[in-house]
Amino acid sequence: MSHNSFGHLFRVTTFGESHGPALGCVVDGCPPLLPVNVAEIQAYLDKRKPGQSKFTTQRREADEVKILSGTMEHDGVLVTTGTPIAMLIENTDQRSKDYSEIEAKYRPGHADYTYEAKYGLRDHRGGGRSSARETAARVAAGAIARKVIPGVSIRAALVQMGEIEMDRSRWDWNAVDENPFFCPDRDAAKEMETYLDGIRKSGSSIGAVIEVVADGVPAGWGAPIYGKLDADIAAAFMSINAVKGVEIGDGMAVARLTGEQNADEMRMGNDGKPVFLANHAGGILGGISTGQPVVARFAVKPTSSILTPRKSIDRAGNDVEVSTKGRHDPCVGIRAVPIGEAMMACVLADHYLRHRGQIG
Repeated sequence: MSHNSFGHLFRVTTFGESHGPALGCVVDGCPPLLPVNVAEIQAYLDKRKPGQSKFTTQRREADEVKILSGTMEHDGVLVTTGTPIAMLIENTDQRSKDYSEIEAKYRPGHADYTYEAKYGLRDHRGGGRSSARETAARVAAGAIARKVIPGVSIRAALVQMGEIEMDRSRWDWNAVDENPFFCPDRDAAKEMETYLDGIRKSGSSIGAVIEVVADGVPAGWGAPIYGKLDADIAAAFMSINAVKGVEIGDGMAVARLTGEQNADEMRMGNDGKPVFLANHAGGILGGISTGQPVVARFAVKPTSSILTPRKSIDRAGNDVEVSTKGRHDPCVGIRAVPIGEAMMACVLADHYLRHRGQIG
């Protein structure tokens, strides 16, 4: 029984631990003859890698990706061969000694206790597979997935950090790459800088909300009941370490709407194609894409590894206090932005291939 793989026709398996020698992924089901540029894959990994600002963990990892299989030179271009694509990312800056004091203690809010309850042991060195370090492999897989779905643009942004929410009237995608938070509101980004700096210096952490938008998804992807596109997006986002909530379209806010307000009314456009007058559904109805932008959000909890002492127990059943040393993100949601993009890309690539296989 494997719980390290996801997807059906476009299938991704990740491997490796936070403090092991390396981590990586195997992408199976990728069609052949798709051009692959290692520099493009690296660019996505560079958005996620640690140590890029004072607002992320200061662990220094180059996150350089190596392609081990599934590609070859063809007519002077590196392309996919249709066989499994294996990619490797070495760990080069582990400090396992930072975790020696908590080897027998369970960090509150972390997966320490549950992993040990299930397996009888746990990797205390950074959390092993429960560490967000595992997500680097997903970002590499997402770069391949984007090759499968040309014409689809996938972008993500941090829209809330703690109590600070962006003003949607000031949404500017160009601003996302101008600040360390990937926030599309320049004014909110300035507030976040002061806000997170105080949290970081106090040794604490804070949560965040990330929004992912996929433009160019045609109508018809997804399947009814047990193959719903939005269900698979929700499952993919919930699989990201520290994610505790997912919304599609208006999400929980639809509970406040009337039927008249919530309905995405339609008219026929001049090009003979339907035009929606709103997108409360987030581009998905009945589990099938409508042709509108696919919009989803996920909430990331505060990093559980903090300096502030918290009440817990140890392996022997004693009451203890836990204060986690080491290098940790004061807001892990920042680096979740490229991870959200990658997971959306993987789900859409899978559904594109499933749609093509069923419909032709």
